[in-house]
Amino acid sequence: MKRVLAIWNEGKKLLFVLFLLIFSLVFALFQGGFVSWFIFYSILPFTLYSMFFYFYPLSKMEVQRSIKNVRIGNGGKLSATVSLERNSSFPLFYLVMSDNTDSPVLKEKKDQMKSFELLGFKKKFEWSYEIHEMRRGEHLLSGIEIECSDLFGWVKKKTFVPLPQRVIVYPNITDMVYVPIETRYDQGAAASPFTIVKDTTMVTGTRDYQPGDRVSWIHWKSFARTQSLRTKEFEDRQSQDLFVVIDRTPSDLFEEVVTLTASILKAALRKQATLGFLSIGAKREYFPAIQSEEHLQRAHYHLAKVEDDLQQPVEAVFAGDQALAGAASILFVTGKLTMNWIDTLSRNAKNLKGCVIFVVNKRGSKMTRQDQALHQAARARGMAVRVLTPEQFKNAFSEVNRS
Repeated sequence: MKRVLAIWNEGKKLLFVLFLLIFSLVFALFQGGFVSWFIFYSILPFTLYSMFFYFYPLSKMEVQRSIKNVRIGNGGKLSATVSLERNSSFPLFYLVMSDNTDSPVLKEKKDQMKSFELLGFKKKFEWSYEIHEMRRGEHLLSGIEIECSDLFGWVKKKTFVPLPQRVIVYPNITDMVYVPIETRYDQGAAASPFTIVKDTTMVTGTRDYQPGDRVSWIHWKSFARTQSLRTKEFEDRQSQDLFVVIDRTPSDLFEEVVTLTASILKAALRKQATLGFLSIGAKREYFPAIQSEEHLQRAHYHLAKVEDDLQQPVEAVFAGDQALAGAASILFVTGKLTMNWIDTLSRNAKNLKGCVIFVVNKRGSKMTRQDQALHQAARARGMAVRVLTPEQFKNAFSEVNRS
């Protein structure tokens, strides 16, 4: 039924044009005289054009979109160019082109993604647009919508050219000064930059292969048996890799929390640290080993899309979490420290030898007595607490050593 209605809605436009042409001809034949024939010949070119335009295949236009800036940071600019090419010079009075999107953020700026062009006989057309202040996340551009009509709007045509393309807006990265953090081990105090050197003579187990793992670490005997790639795990010369945990509890400072976490991962990897990364929210995301740029890009891709969606109690999320249970050196990033987090970290990280907590705060904000009590409780359990504003991210590690 819908298809029949669609055909009728399109067909009645052609019928209207034919009616105008036939009516003007009949009027001229019966009325006679200069005026009636003048009206007929005046309408004739417009009605003929409308009929040819009705059958013009608008959908056969070739449309392409190119994104100029491949990597966009939070608050950055999206620059795109849309090019159109058609295989005939059939005159078109105008084209209205709009880049359609499923992103709620881009829908707010829909007017900036639209263009009006007096095309005429041109076979090629190019149009560029820019969207400023892009928000972090994954944005889908679904395709190009094209609209045009004849001179008087008797026949209007619209087509949609599917052109799906994803735009990833990554968190901003602060170039951090990475320096050693004081960590305590069983033998006493030792300066540890969290740079883990693996003893490759001592294999402790295997795990699933991840893109970016070294070829020399592949367990070929296991591959021969199971035909699936496994990577060797080695004994660490220090207590354990740096284990970064991000708190995704809803917060006004969540963007800053994501920025700090992404910056820590990049700065630590630059110093050749082997990292574990745990993202706690509505869905748990775990990255067991970030030891290459490819691993880092996967973690940053997660941070580009992540939302502050942790609604359930922290204890329920961490119950029986093996990744946290084996962590010895934890770096916890949060927008608001709570007693539940302090208890959960100390209770579930059974091998914990060092924990640093970065609490992100606004510039000029003063700590309440409750916050001071929480920080004191964390320090009493051997955890180092550092309150940071975005301006202090660059020197976050050196500030911990001084505190």
